[in-house]
Amino acid sequence: MTTRHSIWTDRGLLLMRLALGLIFVMHGGQKLFVMGHAGVTGFMASLGLPVPAISAALLITVEFVGGLALLAGVFTRGTALLIAANMLVATVTVHLANGFFLPAGYEFTVTLMLTSLALMMTGPGAYSVDAWLSHRHHVEERPDYRIAA
Repeated sequence: MTTRHSIWTDRGLLLMRLALGLIFVMHGGQKLFVMGHAGVTGFMASLGLPVPAISAALLITVEFVGGLALLAGVFTRGTALLIAANMLVATVTVHLANGFFLPAGYEFTVTLMLTSLALMMTGPGAYSVDAWLSHRHHVEERPDYRIAA
């Protein structure tokens, strides 16, 4: 049984997407524009991750482009899953050994991972490109039962 979301649920999902989107645009932008691909590749290599140049490109893309996608609410479920996977890798490879608390612990990455998983499960809400496209698609599918004159 499906229930209709309240306007407050949709507003809450919008706020969640905006917060996550902003965080990932900023972190991805830092990697893209400040560290650069070479700097991120070096960091990936220092962690012992396989194919560090490809890992760096994927990381930058998921964070920066994924953040933009979350802001718009487009491809939300898939983007949220990719970001959650990204945060799982960050948690295990970088933050877990440093305990729970910030500045180096895993509390922030786990929060981002679980919030991303929540968005993957719920979808983006009504205030999103995904919802607009879905509504538009459903409207176009409706048969026209009007009697022609």
